[in-house]
Amino acid sequence: MENKVTDFSGKWKMKSSENFEELLKALSVNVFLRKIAVAAASSPAVEITQQGETLSIKTSTSVRTTNVSFTVGQSFNEATVDGRPCTSFPKWETDRKISCEQTLLKGDGPKTSWTRELTNDGELILTMTAGDVVCTRVYERE
Repeated sequence: MENKVTDFSGKWKMKSSENFEELLKALSVNVFLRKIAVAAASSPAVEITQQGETLSIKTSTSVRTTNVSFTVGQSFNEATVDGRPCTSFPKWETDRKISCEQTLLKGDGPKTSWTRELTNDGELILTMTAGDVVCTRVYERE
């Protein structure tokens, strides 16, 4: 029997956000840029398209738009939330949750990672971690 892959696709709007500014602080983002980022990221538009285990995630704010595409189980290059280049390795943590460890390509800083999980009631939970600081963002389908 074939495993059914959880479908993350859709347009998502943020319902809540905890610890985003603290996450940026842990990444040593200066106070001026933190304030801009927090204001801009207060209502991001997220669109996910998915084919099998390949996901493309477009996140749009008033300041910038980021696009990331990856296949679960294959490493890929992206940038940390504060813009540093890294290699990321996404894997299925459960059948509804993808976890991803990030490794900086140069320099050093706190260990970073993210997870995306689809809950039973249809919410998408994004966690971003920097060192011991965890930011949790909850999204619902539009």
